[in-house]
Amino acid sequence: MTAPSLRPLADQSVVVLGASSGIGRATALEFGRRGARVVVASRGVEALGTLVDELTGAGAQAVAVPTDITDEAAVDALVRAAEERFGRVDTWVTVPAVSIYGTVADISVAEFRRVLEVNFLGHVAAAKAAVPALERAGGGVLVGVASVESYRSLPLHAPYSASKFALRAFYDALRMELADAHSPVAVSTILPASIGTPFFEHSRSKTGAMPKPPPPVYAPELVAEAIVRAAEHPRREIPVGDAAIGFLAGQRLSPALSDAVLSIAGPRMQQTDRPDDGSDILDTPTPGPGRVRGAFADKLVGSSPITRAAGALARPGELMLRARRLVRHR
Repeated sequence: MTAPSLRPLADQSVVVLGASSGIGRATALEFGRRGARVVVASRGVEALGTLVDELTGAGAQAVAVPTDITDEAAVDALVRAAEERFGRVDTWVTVPAVSIYGTVADISVAEFRRVLEVNFLGHVAAAKAAVPALERAGGGVLVGVASVESYRSLPLHAPYSASKFALRAFYDALRMELADAHSPVAVSTILPASIGTPFFEHSRSKTGAMPKPPPPVYAPELVAEAIVRAAEHPRREIPVGDAAIGFLAGQRLSPALSDAVLSIAGPRMQQTDRPDDGSDILDTPTPGPGRVRGAFADKLVGSSPITRAAGALARPGELMLRARRLVRHR
């Protein structure tokens, strides 16, 4: 049962905020491949330019709107630009995230604040701008990219984990409020495991070593496919990568045991034997033309049966929320 307000992908206008590299870039390309009209946004002007060239070169309709997610006025302007260019917004995807690796003792309060400003408050500002636009379109889907770290924090990653915990709670609260208001807008939260994007090279390191994703590492395109599927078939939460289920199950069944295991293995799993290069995107845009895959692209897992099942099967509670929207619509 699909809510009557959700259009097929080929008839959708989509905004992807955080499209310069990694998951956001892969998502924009997948939407374009499926026939959607795409508005791509991020701080990285050069990366947006190459992305629009790639999208239009493949026959998609696309436009770039440089946007800093921490600038509320810029996010509001992004909504106006999308509606002026394509008439409406049917799906909105919020991706941006920054990261710092280091101990709590070594990370400053200002650095904690910056991570929360982008990863949490930026998503809040985007949602406050996106939901009215989706409602003006008659309904649609707000997709927020969180992380398995929304449920299970990792050592050396406290600012990021904390921001993702807050982000999941925010999307949960928003989902319930929209249901109570009989809004035609669905909210899907994406929970990726380790994904082989430039995220790790773009993170700030206080350990002296270049960060890396804990194995197994999954292809960014796998997340993009889950997001695009949610644009037509929204689900409350979609874990991406079979390893995500292990993270979630460990936290649910024995968080103390997870603490013990990760306190031993976690720091080693997240650091390479290479020195950090001193560069990051905490305060500056993604440099260069932008890439989907990062330095670990030769070790990626390209499939996940659990991800596909999670995106295909609706839970009873999701069916209740969907039925409520259908009744209101009729």
